[in-house]
Amino acid sequence: MNMLRNALFVMLMMVFLQGSVGLQAEEFAKAYSLIETSNTSLELKDSKGVSSEYIVLATDTALPIGSLQSTSNDINTLVKAINELTASVYGDFGIAYINLQDSSDTLFINADEMFHAASTMKTPVMIEAYKQALAGGLSINDSISVYNEFTSIADGSPFSVDASRDRQAMHDLIGSKVSVREVIYEMTINSGNLATNILIDRLGAKNVNATMRELGAMNIQVLRGVEDMKAFDAGLSNRTTARDLAIIFEHIANGTAVSEDASADMIEILLDQRFREMIPAGLPDDVRVAHKTGTITGVNHDSGIVLLPDGRKYVLVILSKNLAQNSDGLDIGSKISNLIYNWFLTK
Repeated sequence: MNMLRNALFVMLMMVFLQGSVGLQAEEFAKAYSLIETSNTSLELKDSKGVSSEYIVLATDTALPIGSLQSTSNDINTLVKAINELTASVYGDFGIAYINLQDSSDTLFINADEMFHAASTMKTPVMIEAYKQALAGGLSINDSISVYNEFTSIADGSPFSVDASRDRQAMHDLIGSKVSVREVIYEMTINSGNLATNILIDRLGAKNVNATMRELGAMNIQVLRGVEDMKAFDAGLSNRTTARDLAIIFEHIANGTAVSEDASADMIEILLDQRFREMIPAGLPDDVRVAHKTGTITGVNHDSGIVLLPDGRKYVLVILSKNLAQNSDGLDIGSKISNLIYNWFLTK
């Protein structure tokens, strides 16, 4: 019944926007009764006894039968549906969608607005690690020392990553050596902060930014590692836009971020992402997502490549900030993911 209730929510929103039903969502339960439901469709009857059939396109989404074709040709309907979702909670959202089979099928909403990058900045760091390895620098399979003392970009003072707010496993390895790929994996999949700082310390934040500009991501800013509180207090934070993250994930998906082999390995790492409450939560189980999330107080992000079983794929970035509750970002983000997925199915 949870699936049906959520499906009705999105269905009502879509139908209401198309003017097919002159009811607010809260009035719906009083006006309609469920006649029949299955895994793929449901039939409803209104207060006048007129029944309508709806098709359940995917998890948590339903559209009126006969409206799918018109919806698929009208991007404005999708934009309105997304705006309805984001307007239902307190916060700001930035969204970017790119169909990797059809360059004309894109969607950008507040895509150039700057957001605190949170842990989404770890994707640019990963790209830079593979780039320097390809150029003859530290090999991805080489071993590096694990340490926990870094220099603030604000005043040059030392700082360290608090183990109580990080993954303990990497802290247990301080003083030993692990492979570069293992550090990348920990940074990306578990969002490890110590792993992130070790890589930025070795690679150089300026080099990360320069590579982003080469890829066409002109606004993303990777200034520092994590838990540099003096830099934070000075307003020196990593920032990004939805468009820039979409650009770099498009490069990864197309094998042009560094090389085809490097991009393929990055995708393999991203597919193991532990945090799956936003983009993957709005998708069927057989759809895979190679993605990187990010969260701090009032901020929830997800960004990556959605891969369908038939080989088709698209890039989706959902950023949020100024949230009254972080859970709102996850809930709205998963619903946006589902709407985008159903849009993609019609293309």
